[in-house]
Amino acid sequence: MSQKLFSKDFTLVVIGQIISLFGNAALRLALPLYLLNRTGSSALYGMVMGCAFIPTILLSPVGGIVADRVNKRTIMVVLDFFTAAVVFVFSLLMNGVDLIILLTVTLMILYGIAGAYQPSVQASIPVLVSQDHFMAANSIINTISSLAALAGPVLGSILYSAYGLRPVLWVCIVCFVLSAVMEIFIKMPSPRQVSGGNIWDVIKSDFKESIYFIWKDKPVIGKTLLTICGVNLFLSSMINVALPYLVTEVLDLGAVRANRLYGLAQGALAAGGLAGGICAGILARRLSVQKSGNLVVVGAMCVFPIGAALAVFSSGMVNYVVITVCCFSIMVFSTIFTVQMMSFFQAETPQNLIGKVIAVILTIAMCAQPLGNAFYGVLFELFKGLEYVVVLFAGGMSLVIAMWTRRILKRYLCQ
Repeated sequence: MSQKLFSKDFTLVVIGQIISLFGNAALRLALPLYLLNRTGSSALYGMVMGCAFIPTILLSPVGGIVADRVNKRTIMVVLDFFTAAVVFVFSLLMNGVDLIILLTVTLMILYGIAGAYQPSVQASIPVLVSQDHFMAANSIINTISSLAALAGPVLGSILYSAYGLRPVLWVCIVCFVLSAVMEIFIKMPSPRQVSGGNIWDVIKSDFKESIYFIWKDKPVIGKTLLTICGVNLFLSSMINVALPYLVTEVLDLGAVRANRLYGLAQGALAAGGLAGGICAGILARRLSVQKSGNLVVVGAMCVFPIGAALAVFSSGMVNYVVITVCCFSIMVFSTIFTVQMMSFFQAETPQNLIGKVIAVILTIAMCAQPLGNAFYGVLFELFKGLEYVVVLFAGGMSLVIAMWTRRILKRYLCQ
């Protein structure tokens, strides 16, 4: 008899994720938007966001290694409390320290925490859920992430526009503390692995073992990761920089109104992720991993209407609607693809390797993000007034990579 999906402990993980991810979503809107509103520079915004991703890349492998050797519940509880403390310190210093330095350091810490946190969440699924429910469990986690990302930016933008940054910070602090308290009651078996040597030898050994598994034992995982890096470089990074910059600085929607509309656009992104997660859960047994590359192709095609609208229409609201609808569509297809791939990776990975392998996968997938953020920040600055050129370039490169992804998945998984 297979283990039921919604056990008490998995339910607690889900509820804790709802609260924690809501706080994260509100923060990820408010802090960068505060910087963009104060400076108006896409280049500076891209550079700061690029720097913020670096700790995520560095700490994700460490998070995976720790997740295989320490109780995953303990990791989640400690990191949620620590996040609340970081936000509290920022709220005390925000009016007395150089804004750019403070925001850069704070975002680096927060993204680093997220990098160490997510491998524990992903690695907890095989521990709490039977393999028959992997796809459904991953769909639920992605759906929860999208729900939080939907409510967080919308409510955060309303609160930010009306009262400023500080109330958003206090709401987020409460979210992280509540999530940590919730996670204390999760019962999760502790890993029993004996390690020799110092911590750096352990990290080196585990990282080498994970890389060998990804590239030698399961080469399809490695090749798929390369394509995901390409999509992150040319598509995800473009959206990360373009959405706030175009809506708040280019489309001439009015300062207060633009901030609220940006929150709604972020909510539309999250709604797309939610719709994609629900579709992945409903269609779990019908979706074919071999054909999942088609999802990336369709997602890349959705970029071109944005560039065309920017080139043709002068109305800020028309462009805003086109951008929002296309970003929603991109998120639907990319989320279904992400759920499929994560479920495939988990099913193909031995349980004693799951934490570190997932961490390495997340790390490699994110490697292109800092470079892409900085690249598009500078590119939008250079092509000011010709933003559609940058968007069409991103669409073209993304489509090429998407076609390569489809070819790889068909070739390796149909053998």
